[in-house]
Amino acid sequence: IFGPRIKAPLVLKFCLLFPPPASATRVSDRRMAAVEAMTQGADNKRRKVAEGAVDQRLAKLGLSLPVAAAPAANYVPFTRSGRTVYISGQLPKKDDGALLKGKLGSDGPDKCSVEDGQAAARWCAIHLLSQMRAACGGDLDRVTRVSKVEAFVNSTPDFTDHPKVVNGCSDLLVEVLGPEVGSHARFAVGCSSLPLGAAVEVGATVEIAEDA
Repeated sequence: IFGPRIKAPLVLKFCLLFPPPASATRVSDRRMAAVEAMTQGADNKRRKVAEGAVDQRLAKLGLSLPVAAAPAANYVPFTRSGRTVYISGQLPKKDDGALLKGKLGSDGPDKCSVEDGQAAARWCAIHLLSQMRAACGGDLDRVTRVSKVEAFVNSTPDFTDHPKVVNGCSDLLVEVLGPEVGSHARFAVGCSSLPLGAAVEVGATVEIAEDA
């Protein structure tokens, strides 16, 4: 049924006497070229991610985003449903780990000026961007819309400049992501205290592009 067996030396001799045709070699060369093109395309894609428009704006602003902050309690930094990403509240922690604390409107030892509050809100925006980057697999150009910003300001009952304080966050988001993507709906409210005595806490809801 299977016919006579051919000894290996005879097969080797046959291959030496009758090498594969040039067309087969050309097919192999084309396959190798296709693999190289795919590899080069992947390299170009990674380079594009590294040099995206948002990263270029960050570089011009002299900003370097920190690693996305880990949660401090029983929650996750963000969740995703389809293209919508819900980012947990971010605290104003500086690069050296120092937390910007204080109470807006206070005249006591915890006094925090509007300018200091704006600086705190700006740091919250930086951490929001870090979480966006993590949600987008490192490519902030995939953020298509900041839908909403939710800001809480640690303040006294008679303090009323919450919007000015939160502008520190909103302004940076628009500056980094551009007005079409970074402009957003928001609320800015006062509260009697925030975790760890932070001056500001900000969360956000954003839309991102589909996975590539």
